[in-house]
Amino acid sequence: MASGVRGLLSFRSLAGAHRGAAKNLSQGKSPAVQQHWHPSLSQLRTYSTPHAAPPAQETTPGNVKRQNLIDYGQYLQGILPKYIQQVQVTHINELELLIHPEGVTPVLTFLRDHHNAQFRQLADLTALDVPKRVFRFEVVYNLLSLVYNARIRVKTYTDELTPIDSATAVYSGANWPEREVWDMYGVFFANHPDLRRILTDYGFEGHPLRKDFPLSGYVEVRYDDEVKRVVCEPVELSQEFRKFDLSAPWEQFPRLSPVRISTPWEQQCGEEGREEVTV
Repeated sequence: MASGVRGLLSFRSLAGAHRGAAKNLSQGKSPAVQQHWHPSLSQLRTYSTPHAAPPAQETTPGNVKRQNLIDYGQYLQGILPKYIQQVQVTHINELELLIHPEGVTPVLTFLRDHHNAQFRQLADLTALDVPKRVFRFEVVYNLLSLVYNARIRVKTYTDELTPIDSATAVYSGANWPEREVWDMYGVFFANHPDLRRILTDYGFEGHPLRKDFPLSGYVEVRYDDEVKRVVCEPVELSQEFRKFDLSAPWEQFPRLSPVRISTPWEQQCGEEGREEVTV
């Protein structure tokens, strides 16, 4: 009985404190009162409905790392909003910056020189071809920071005719990778000191890694015993070309195919959505 009376009195005193604090707040009193009674209100809610609070999210090293990458990506986007169009983190916790083609030099320079970045090594530079996009080529820069032991991926887009600024002014090691991208995909890099083919032979026509390039190619190379040298001739298939029109099993059930959501950056490129987690 005594414990019930004490509980009732404590509840009434707590409720009176809330009413007094609300009255002071409505009269324009110091906001310190609001900071004082909000925890009490949360305590009252906890006492009245002990199971109303949602369970706390489990904190794991993977979740902490992912959240740190998201925060850092938002930090970079806030500094360079003109060039960084989207920030995303892949399912294996890799940070990606999707930028406008005009932002290649400013973004790479910032990531190299800023104290909180220091990505001073260009680990790789490559590209990929998606013909169904309006801007079919995607150029990818993989950067490494030895100071912070971190990696970041920068992506941009272009088409067959629009050049991209060369990254050789920022990373001298981009010279040969850009020549390889030019040779394999036909992406033109403006202000490159020596943009010429690096893998194919002299006089080669076309770009082998484009999706519309035939698998057999246009020419073949062989050694001719009569002229005693290597000759280049048009391709002649030794057997009749056969076209196989086989569909995969899952393509027979479009109702069960996964639904993909396009992001604003991919809509600008003209591609359907991806499965990466966007921020």
